[in-house]
Amino acid sequence: MKLYGYWRSSTSYRLRIALELKGLAYDNCPVNLVESAHRDQAFTARNPFAGVPMLEADGRDRAQSMAIIEWLDERHPEQPLLPAGIEQRYTARELTYAIATELHAPLNLKVLKYLKDPLGHSQDEIDTWYRHWLAATLRPLEARLEQLGTGEFLFDKPGLFEAVLVPQLYNARRFDYDLSASPRMARIEAACLALPAFKRAHPSNQRDAS
Repeated sequence: MKLYGYWRSSTSYRLRIALELKGLAYDNCPVNLVESAHRDQAFTARNPFAGVPMLEADGRDRAQSMAIIEWLDERHPEQPLLPAGIEQRYTARELTYAIATELHAPLNLKVLKYLKDPLGHSQDEIDTWYRHWLAATLRPLEARLEQLGTGEFLFDKPGLFEAVLVPQLYNARRFDYDLSASPRMARIEAACLALPAFKRAHPSNQRDAS
C-alpha cells in the first residue's frame, strides 16, 4: 500500500494512525499541500477530489479518509478499529463523526486560505474562526465523554474514535485552543500519544515534516 498524504494534514494523520493500529505496512508518499502538489494534473487524474490522503491499495486509488478507514477495517479485519457490540460501535461512530463531519469541512486548509484570499480576513480573524468552530463541537463532545465515564480510551483500547480525535487535538493546539475544559479528551490524547503506533504516525515523525 502507498499512502499519499501531507505530514500535518489531520486526515492524513488519522489514516496513518489507523494503519499503524492495524499493523499494516505502507509506503509514505508525501504530497506538499502548501505548494499545491495535490492540484497537479498527474495527481487529480488519479484523485478527482484533489485532496489527501489517497491510498493506493489492491489496484485502486482510494480517496476520502473515513471511507478508506472503513474499507481497511473490512478488508483487514484483524485488529478491528470498532468494538464488537452494536451499542459500543454506535457510540464510537457518534463521537467520531461529530469530529469528521462537523469540524473538517469548515477548518480545512483550503477554507482557511479562502478566508484570507480572496475574502481578505486577517490571520487573527481566521484563528478566531477556527477556535469558534472547534468549541462548537469539542464542548458537547467533552460532555458526551463525561456522560459515558470514559477512562484512558473510549473503550478498552484505542480505535476509530482515537484515530480521529488525536489529529483534531493536534490542530487545536496549533491554533492555541484552550483545552483546559476538555480533561477527558486530553487524558485520552495523552494515553494515545504514549503508544508506539501513535508515535510512528505523529506529524513530527514524518519524512516531509518541516
